[in-house]
Amino acid sequence: MVDTPQSSPDPSPPSASQPTAKASEGKETLRFFLKLALFVFILRSFIVTSFVIPSESMLPRLLIGDYLFVTKWNYGYSRWSLPFGVPLLPGRVLGRDPARGDVVVFRSPGPDDHDVIKRVIGLPGDRIEVRGGQVILNGRPVPKQRVADFILPLTPNFGPAQCGASFQDMIDGKPVCRYPRFRETLPNGKSYDVLDQGNFPDRDDTVVYTVPARHVFLMGDNRDDSADSRFAPPMGMGMIPMERLEGRAAVTFFSTDGSAEWIKPWTWVSAARWSRIGEGF
Repeated sequence: MVDTPQSSPDPSPPSASQPTAKASEGKETLRFFLKLALFVFILRSFIVTSFVIPSESMLPRLLIGDYLFVTKWNYGYSRWSLPFGVPLLPGRVLGRDPARGDVVVFRSPGPDDHDVIKRVIGLPGDRIEVRGGQVILNGRPVPKQRVADFILPLTPNFGPAQCGASFQDMIDGKPVCRYPRFRETLPNGKSYDVLDQGNFPDRDDTVVYTVPARHVFLMGDNRDDSADSRFAPPMGMGMIPMERLEGRAAVTFFSTDGSAEWIKPWTWVSAARWSRIGEGF
């Protein structure tokens, strides 16, 4: 008897579970990224964020190319605590006043608003005047003591244009910038160094300012190269409402002299100013 050849069974159709599995995997990936975005939003808004120093207005404490961690809880929260100033918070929540001498990051006023860093000099009700380059706080001169010159090597992100010809010098055959440096001490005992580049009447002699309620008077430590509360917009920024305070500078976590190139990874190490990492306020 001859066996009749059996026809092979038709291949089974694709399982309906395969598209479902891929769709589920896609949803999980999307869910992960949404959770990550929410985590970053909460972290940057309410706990800590980073800030890079773009100018020389806070010399000698802060150099161009310093990267800072800024804590967000110190002065309460407002819309300016949130990334891009998203208007989700009304006014200021859990608000607390800064202390004189705090280094704060805030959102500047005006249509070109951006993040700025300065030092708190005056609080609501304070009377502030600058006379002969010395800060007068509530009728009393803030002690200003001459200390050793501030010497900063010239680098790609702080070159001759930023230093100014009259302050350029050479040490061991290398170009540096040499500024007169002073030590100020506020009534609460907070001390810090400031730079004074010379006699500039428009910056060193001002009227008496009275700080309004819910505002602060801010100054840069590089007193002759800082657009701050001594000047009304557009030359400066006037006194800043406290709801624009975003946080307090906490620690330097990285610093670069600007000589690094992305296509040359070894320069990332040589450009770093390692001694500045970990400096607090």
